[in-house]
Amino acid sequence: MQPIPLTSLLPTGFHPMQHKVHFAVWNQIEHPIDVLATDAEEWQGWNSWRSVNNDFNREFIFSMAADKHDPTLWLFGGIWEVLERGAEQHARSYTVALREDIMGAFRRRLWIRHRRSGRNIRQRMESVLPTMVVSSILEEPFSGDPFPGHDRINHSLADLQAVVAQSRADWRIALESMKGVYVIHDQETGQRYVGSAYGDTGIWQRWSTYASTLHGGNVGLRALLEEKGEDYYRRNLRFALLEYWSMRTDDDTVLERESYWKDVLHARSLGHNRN
Repeated sequence: MQPIPLTSLLPTGFHPMQHKVHFAVWNQIEHPIDVLATDAEEWQGWNSWRSVNNDFNREFIFSMAADKHDPTLWLFGGIWEVLERGAEQHARSYTVALREDIMGAFRRRLWIRHRRSGRNIRQRMESVLPTMVVSSILEEPFSGDPFPGHDRINHSLADLQAVVAQSRADWRIALESMKGVYVIHDQETGQRYVGSAYGDTGIWQRWSTYASTLHGGNVGLRALLEEKGEDYYRRNLRFALLEYWSMRTDDDTVLERESYWKDVLHARSLGHNRN
């Protein structure tokens, strides 16, 4: 089938030369698509950021957030009118306002396919528009990655924080009534921490504590956070479930399996567990 050009969705009177396209990409800390889905104020901040150059030097910004897995897929993040341009570099120097009256119905619903060339994330719209096509349009605004299944969780702390911030029903329902043993893996060093959720605390509640405190109250993880800093921590620590059971499971079983996995993964001798 012939792809649908993005131009077919643009409203009458839309002038590409009035727009700069903002290809928002991972900043080594947060994925823009998570910000777009969870924090409207922070997303506005992403579109008011000035680097060295005055890149947003046109009337409007056509904003898009990169998909985490496909570099040619972008979620439409709205059109922003540039009201003022400050001179301070590496700061949120632009004053911008979201124009809901221009393609507002497509915000967080329109997926655009475009293969970006070069590293410039702020480009003239007329230069990229000919190769931008419609990938799909969601029935509801995008609200984050869906729950992948208990046996397919492999998410960073930053991912987990985005899920918890939204209190995503699919994740929460799947995890809040489950006990389990989990591993937190430092993808840079290979060190691991093994923990568990038992008693009246389901996996969702336990992981929500990590999302808010980062270290979950664990001595070894607290030390890692103090040593490496929050950005490293949120970027490199990844969560996965090793085993999971219903809340009817005896706590002794959970604790026995937690100890087993600590031994198997050398989480005490080579990891972050202190007991």
